[in-house]
Amino acid sequence: MAVTLETPLSRVLGPKTATSMAEQLSLHTVRDLLRHYPRRYASRGEQADLADVQVGDRVTVLAQVRSVTTRPMRNRRGSLTEVVVGDGSGRMKLVFFNHRHTALKVNAWGMFAGTVGEYRGEKQFAHPDMHLLDGDTGDDDWARALIPIYPATKDVSSWVIQKSLKLLLGPQGNLAGLVEDPLPEDMRTRHGILPLAAALLDIHRPTTMEDVERAAHRLKWDEALVLQLTLAARRRAAALEPGTARPRRGGALLDAVDAALPFALTEGQRAVGEELAAELDRDQPMHRLLQGEVGSGKTVVALRAMAQVVDAGGQAALLAPTEVLAAQHARGIRDLLGPLGRAGELDGDPAGTRVTLLTGSLKAAARREARAEVAEGRAGIVVGTHALLQEGVDFADLGLVVVDEQHRFGVEQRDALRAKGNRPPHVLVMTATPIPRTVAMTVYGDLEVSTLRQLPSGRGGVSSSVVPVVEKRAWLDRAWERLREEVAAGRQAYVVCPRIGDETGADDEPADVDGAPDDEPQTDRRPPLAVLDVLELLRSGPLAGLRLEALHGRLTPEEKDARMRAFAAREIDVLVATTVVEVGVDVPNATVMVVMDADRFGVSQLHQLRGRVARGKHPGLCLLVTEAPSASATGQRLAAVASTSDGFELARLDLETRREGDVLGAAQSGKRSGVRLLSLLEDEELIAAARGEATALLETERGLADHPGLAAEVARLATDERADYLEKA
Repeated sequence: MAVTLETPLSRVLGPKTATSMAEQLSLHTVRDLLRHYPRRYASRGEQADLADVQVGDRVTVLAQVRSVTTRPMRNRRGSLTEVVVGDGSGRMKLVFFNHRHTALKVNAWGMFAGTVGEYRGEKQFAHPDMHLLDGDTGDDDWARALIPIYPATKDVSSWVIQKSLKLLLGPQGNLAGLVEDPLPEDMRTRHGILPLAAALLDIHRPTTMEDVERAAHRLKWDEALVLQLTLAARRRAAALEPGTARPRRGGALLDAVDAALPFALTEGQRAVGEELAAELDRDQPMHRLLQGEVGSGKTVVALRAMAQVVDAGGQAALLAPTEVLAAQHARGIRDLLGPLGRAGELDGDPAGTRVTLLTGSLKAAARREARAEVAEGRAGIVVGTHALLQEGVDFADLGLVVVDEQHRFGVEQRDALRAKGNRPPHVLVMTATPIPRTVAMTVYGDLEVSTLRQLPSGRGGVSSSVVPVVEKRAWLDRAWERLREEVAAGRQAYVVCPRIGDETGADDEPADVDGAPDDEPQTDRRPPLAVLDVLELLRSGPLAGLRLEALHGRLTPEEKDARMRAFAAREIDVLVATTVVEVGVDVPNATVMVVMDADRFGVSQLHQLRGRVARGKHPGLCLLVTEAPSASATGQRLAAVASTSDGFELARLDLETRREGDVLGAAQSGKRSGVRLLSLLEDEELIAAARGEATALLETERGLADHPGLAAEVARLATDERADYLEKA
């Protein structure tokens, strides 16, 4: 039987093994099995794995039998066989009831797999799966210096995967004839890359760790190049879309915006503004990501772009992640434009436009009126939440889509709003979470990137401290004293908690959403602190006499808006809130941010929350309250956040504390991401080189026409379910 990469495993392996691989590991074809890489490599007598395994883990270990004892059970009939195995650094007991394994002899080596249990303080496997390594039986795995340990399941053990791969990698497998190398030979030579067949052989059957490193380098190139070709093709396709130029016109809304600004634009805002203005003047739609520090003035840059589009006869839509932020954007734009934002009203300027807010909570009559203003073109600037994406929301001439806080939305949502234009509109997506270069080249690789680093002058700056309440209880008392001092000086404060709090303990704004790691098992932790509980404790305790109110996602939009207005008007001293205040909330008089259970938030969230204070001339204070020990990984992570306000440095720390799959979107989709070896932390140079090669390949006259193998890989990614991760940015 001729075997190809697309041959189903059911034609190569036994039906039971093939079915288990398909159901439990999503391995369906020869290609899938060859790309199922080892998790690690074991070598006899050199491992420390037994010392590291934890109770509850399902693991595979390589160990040597140290002792075997069989005895009758005390309280029931039958025998109990206890086998002690070790690997040079640790030991574990294997327990078998009424089953004596005659092959388990002292000094024998084997691989043992199971779920780690514990009995009387000692780790053990009960009835583990095992595979003994015995050179006398012709098992050539025993003779190899490195033994691959694969991601496995209960029914598909690591050694079953090894034996299955032998059929493809052994002499009868003819791997070189089976695998066609998609990478051009000149590219392999330029970058010192192994041929694909050699890399697959070395990743599965290496002799040394140097073999593994060379093989992994080559296989990472496959992943990076196909990914970058896919993204480069998207950029080229977007550049060929027929758009509508929106040139700048003098003496209109944009000039009025510039005249009304109560501050001078920073050099960075002017530079990015000119960049956007030039792209809006082109027939090809702009596709740009604007990233910048918290408080760097991205919204003003976006508003100037929106005004330019309105001046050119189009409409601009601003998509915000929360109703609080959408309402604040609409209110701020209206206040800035004055009569120019109220065209059609008694005190409106006929030369201006209308600013329309569209959210899911609008009453039916207000929603109908808002939709009519949008559809008839009376509203030049439309601000809204996901309600903008709904069927029935139609634009007269959508010229620009602005997506605020892009990490709260997916590509599919951005495209749903783009589809409401008569022709593809210009697109500007914004994020206050600075993006490491490798993420910009992958997750956001279909967008051009602009960066704002400079903060407006006159900002007071924020100092941050960790408050370790278990180790230094008095520090929390001092934290509340500092907050009272700021309020006495006429300032205001936020206290942020991970959840709202009610009899169910449910919440619609969970913490840990961006990957905050936990040192302790969840079962050992108390529930997260809740807004409603903390509010009452503060009212009757350390903040008694101050004006405190709650803000959270279960309030009605009217209640949320009223409380934000009252806070902005200095009618509330302290706002006790969930992460509903994380993005965009702008109250210049707020100078203190106290984050309770700070260890339950991710790095980016903490940086965003800190950015809510010191937005005026007064210096700010951010206090990260935690029960985590200072010496723990979580304590050190919080200390790192407190030590710097550089969002770009924190973005790298954030990446280090999150799983790669989360960043690339695989965790959200629940599917394999297609990126198995590539690391956003370690492979920046490789990704950049692959991006350059991908761009160069697609700029040639024939593109991928002369590289059918590469074209097939790109097509496979585009149609495979694994491409979902590209849509979850």
